[in-house]
Amino acid sequence: MRIEVVLVFDIGKTNKKMLLFDKSLEILHEEEVIFEEILDDDDFACDDIEQIESWILDGCNRFINDDNYHVRGINFTTYGATLIYLDSHGNRLTPVYNYLKPMPEGITGPLYRAYGGEAEFCRNTASPALGMLNSGFQALWLKEKKPEIFNKVKTILHFPQYLSFLLTGEIASEHTSIGCHTALWDFDRMAYHPWTKQLGDTLPVPLSVETTYPTQKSRKEIPVGIGIHDSSSSLVPYFMNSGEAFILVSTGTWCISMNPFNAEPLTPEQLQKDCLAYMSIQQKPVKSSRLFMGRIHDVNVKRLNSIYGVTDNAYKQVTLNKDFIRSLHRKSLGERVFFKTGIPDDYVDESVGKETFDSFEEAYHQLVTDLVDLTVESIGLITGEDDRTKNMYISGGFARNPIFLKLMASRFPHKNVYTSEVSNATSMGAAMILWKSIEPGFDPAINLGLQHFTGDPKLITA
Repeated sequence: MRIEVVLVFDIGKTNKKMLLFDKSLEILHEEEVIFEEILDDDDFACDDIEQIESWILDGCNRFINDDNYHVRGINFTTYGATLIYLDSHGNRLTPVYNYLKPMPEGITGPLYRAYGGEAEFCRNTASPALGMLNSGFQALWLKEKKPEIFNKVKTILHFPQYLSFLLTGEIASEHTSIGCHTALWDFDRMAYHPWTKQLGDTLPVPLSVETTYPTQKSRKEIPVGIGIHDSSSSLVPYFMNSGEAFILVSTGTWCISMNPFNAEPLTPEQLQKDCLAYMSIQQKPVKSSRLFMGRIHDVNVKRLNSIYGVTDNAYKQVTLNKDFIRSLHRKSLGERVFFKTGIPDDYVDESVGKETFDSFEEAYHQLVTDLVDLTVESIGLITGEDDRTKNMYISGGFARNPIFLKLMASRFPHKNVYTSEVSNATSMGAAMILWKSIEPGFDPAINLGLQHFTGDPKLITA
């Protein structure tokens, strides 16, 4: 008897994944590939979309015809800030331009001035001024710099919806892709921003993220989701399995803090500090802040390794020492020692020398203490005065750092602080959306891998 599954394609900037989820959201099959980048028509690196397309179509064909599985549906989740341009026949007109591509002078300035200045425009669209990372400006760039191509554009799709279009031939859009710092969405009116009229009638009306269309690439009629932005998708398991308001702190190279329960508009100060708003599957803003914490940690640990003559992995053997934390707190009077005057451009704080600490272990405790302080500041940008979140979920690499966790729980005594280990949360979110669409009454009990951490107020008040 064949096992009922949904097939999810999780397209990251580096890694591309293909996964099969059963009804209980167990992963029955997972494969991962890395494709070499190619050059676009301006000789800038970009994803090889033809290779991605072939890989997706081959994967669909393979599993749809696999006697071990009954594929009930297919869905996509991808990185954001990426547009695909189609002509009137549904043909792709350009490479998949990289959001790291530099924005030429003169593209965004006139638009900012026309709508109250940069600060007001960014506030209104919940999009910090990020150049090509504001994907709507990619379309404006194409219109102004490559008019011979733009004049052929009939439809503009975000990346997840284009991959869905490959299988269904249906034009669609949805809120999570539009709302991720694209500069396309007016968060005051909850509609496309008026400036988008410059793009003509190219942007589809957004639909519910649970919308599906039948595939045209198979003799079997299989529902295909219209896709979802990866950051919003990673929140879905928590939305569906957390009974209380929460903040998700996703740690790694970047520490991304997301609060789906703060409806206050972004302020100019928050935008200047790299805050933005995503859109949830409920079509509501998700206030988000980010900190380059993993990178800051790694480069400063590397310097400490050199100063103290320890191995690269020495920090992994450092266990929580409360006496160190209390002593360091007394010596610093609760002030930062690292990054006292801010984070340097290269992220390495050269001002802290060997004479400051008695050992590598003590220095590492101080580094993590100060990283926690920076994280608390970053989270503070998205909580607001009327913070009603009860739970804080910490995932990723720092969820395995006992010093970081103890200090975070101590700094948030009025919240339930949990670590959360969810394998492939982003692709699971896309699977959950699809199962909910095609299976009436779908309500799985998901193991979020929660572990509760209690704080110690004496650590930060001694």
